Amino acid sequence: MLRPYPPPLAGEVPSEHFASEAEGGAVSDIIVRFAPSPTGLLHVGNARTAMLNWLFAKKANGKFFLRIDDTDTERGRKEYEDAILEDLAWLGLTHDAFARQSERAKAHSQAAERLKASGRLYPAYESADELDRRRKRQMAMHKPPVYDRAALKLTPEERDKLGSQGRKPHWRFKLSQTKVRWQDLVRGDVEIDTAHLSDPVLIREDGRFLYTLPSVVDDVDFAISHIVRGEDHVTNTAVQIEIFEALSAQVPVFAHFPLLTGAGGEALSKRIGSLSLQDIRDDGIEPLAMASYLAKIGTSDPIELRPSLEALVQEFDFAKIARAPAHFDPTELQALNAKLLHSLPYTEVAARLTALGIPASEAFWEAVKANLTHLSDAKDLWTLVAGPVTSVVEDASLVAKAAELLPPEPWDETTWSAWTKAVSKSTGAKGRALFHPLRLALTGRESGPEMKKLLPLIGRDRALKRLKCEAA
Repeated sequence: MLRPYPPPLAGEVPSEHFASEAEGGAVSDIIVRFAPSPTGLLHVGNARTAMLNWLFAKKANGKFFLRIDDTDTERGRKEYEDAILEDLAWLGLTHDAFARQSERAKAHSQAAERLKASGRLYPAYESADELDRRRKRQMAMHKPPVYDRAALKLTPEERDKLGSQGRKPHWRFKLSQTKVRWQDLVRGDVEIDTAHLSDPVLIREDGRFLYTLPSVVDDVDFAISHIVRGEDHVTNTAVQIEIFEALSAQVPVFAHFPLLTGAGGEALSKRIGSLSLQDIRDDGIEPLAMASYLAKIGTSDPIELRPSLEALVQEFDFAKIARAPAHFDPTELQALNAKLLHSLPYTEVAARLTALGIPASEAFWEAVKANLTHLSDAKDLWTLVAGPVTSVVEDASLVAKAAELLPPEPWDETTWSAWTKAVSKSTGAKGRALFHPLRLALTGRESGPEMKKLLPLIGRDRALKRLKCEAA
């Protein structure tokens, strides 16, 4: 059900996306959120977070909420928000509700005032340089660089004096300095002692909110039941749990999974475009191949192509997620993509082949699909049919005899076998010595689609010209 804190302000009605029980509607028990910031392109690590949230929600007949955390006005850009929406749509991860964090400033301010009134949010006046010097002294004394709460010792008069000097405070959340525990759906029992943490800054000197408080407030207002995210947020979760409790709000269930890293173990970052979904799409990866990879990497299931998103939903289970970091392997993804293309019927690709400028047919698709890694590879293979092809003559006498024995049309898939048998009988060539020179003469390549399927598409006129090394 919707959380008790706080009712949305006038003009802000996030609960309209999820029917209120008080209004006679039914609220989903499971509501998750994917909350990217529009500060760069989504990389595969971000996409995996979205995928796991979506799979969990759909498996539980729940709802998937997309929230754009766009409070970072310095780095946030509308083009990145648009790219996020495009990437998720490409993957097939539809959302049940949508919001921008920047449009909910009133709710965030309301929460801040409540925390100030309760004494949990307090002003601190140290400058960045002063805090840095303090941390360095602590480290020199072999002490952890934890904020010493000096601001809490200031008298009202001292605060007024600092204010009169032109100092503006930043605002820190007063942690309980106790052990925060939760049962994590991936990590099991987790305990973080907040006595070892600095009181986090929730509001900057200029009044802008940092990530933590708006995230909690929005999770409350949109009735988020489960927060599924990377394990780099574990410590942050302890802080957020205390904020949930300070706002008298129900604490969601958490699941923290190991991060996805690059092939060499390096961290991924959307700000530098590491393995961005946009680049992966441009490289010709099919959405179902990408979805299958994101759903299975780092789990106990083999990384295999699944027939649909629905199949991935049914197979999802938090218990399958391994505790070790998962390494993104482009080779595995390419293999999944190739396997998907090899299975597609012509009807699913006909329009896309036309868009590539290929006046193709079902016969062409059946001839070449087993040789594709990306659909765009078909454009290159079309030249084997229509040319131009530069013939390569490996055995001149064999190729000349083959030209003499080239049968009349019509041709079908039996033509290649009948023709090569005749050439073998006439020349004595067998195996590679027979087939390789003919492939080189007809296609100019060492390998490629099955010749029995390709030869009828090439046709007798072009085949004869290529065997005679004429332009074709």
